[in-house]
Amino acid sequence: MLDRLQKLEQRYEELEHLLADYSVIADTRRYNKLAKELSDLKNPVSLFREHKKLLKEITDLEAMLEEKHDSELLSIAQKELADLKNKKDELEIKLKVVLKGEDKDTDKDIIVEIRQGTGGLEAALFAADLFRMYSKYAAAKGWKVETMSSHPTDVGGFKEIIFSVQGRDAYRRLKFESGVHRVQRVPLTEAQGRIHTSTATVVVMIEPKEVELEINPNDLKIETYRASSAGGQHMQKTDSAVRITHIPTLTVVSCQDERSQLKNKNKAMRILRARLLDAKQQEETKKITEERRAQIGSGDRSEKIRTYNFPDRRVTDHRINFTSYQLESILEGNLDEFTEKLLKANEEQVAQR
Repeated sequence: MLDRLQKLEQRYEELEHLLADYSVIADTRRYNKLAKELSDLKNPVSLFREHKKLLKEITDLEAMLEEKHDSELLSIAQKELADLKNKKDELEIKLKVVLKGEDKDTDKDIIVEIRQGTGGLEAALFAADLFRMYSKYAAAKGWKVETMSSHPTDVGGFKEIIFSVQGRDAYRRLKFESGVHRVQRVPLTEAQGRIHTSTATVVVMIEPKEVELEINPNDLKIETYRASSAGGQHMQKTDSAVRITHIPTLTVVSCQDERSQLKNKNKAMRILRARLLDAKQQEETKKITEERRAQIGSGDRSEKIRTYNFPDRRVTDHRINFTSYQLESILEGNLDEFTEKLLKANEEQVAQR
């Protein structure tokens, strides 16, 4: 493993020199290709350099322990040595994950789709709760959230809402949210006090750049139409809404939130590109072993992953059998307790493969 990382570091340094070369800078195509390769190597090389630093600190501390005889100093140094070795073990797990390519998309921006599931109006309200939860989590992380398409209900819920999230670690921290989320509570739309179960489906997709996923314009059918809404002073009076059909896959995307036809078209293309890449990745997932599909992050969209139980104020993630009794805090966007445990569980599983 360390030999391979050494070669990656050498390539990283080579790329840094190449990207400073004027002839490379002048060749836009080559420059972009090398810059992307450098970006892909940044995380593994950074972890490798941190690992080398830890090894040196451990070696130096072990040498000091052989020379020192002061019992108090020895006790402090031994504790510090144990901490460093624990950090080294954790870092080696991350390095194994990196080398297996599990986090190659860690810094990618994402597009998230939330749809109401079973439960009618209550499911739509729950979809809105999830959107608010993710928006608050993104704000706390300093990520940018942009609504791309939405179909609101009259009572404040969403039949569907699609939004992008841009920022470092967005995909890494939100990729495990794909699946069926279930809520158990007394519906806001009823007054009889009966607990109902409703669901919403979340899909987290990488947003590819145009250079990463090219779409043949001849494969597209683009239509415009007048946007529909609940009315009001901003009712659309022009054909600004856009519907794009990808003919080979019959994938259909529509956007009407913007008043500008061009803006709606651009957003629809971003969603379409993400869906096509996601479909390709899902197909690849089906080809791998049953054991791999059972791992966290398998992306099975029909899997019930989490339950939000209001009477008991608990949230349970069924994949890792973890329950928190901080329901209100979690719905306010405090998701780190779950994301950290999911990330750790995934890293451990990857390291064992």
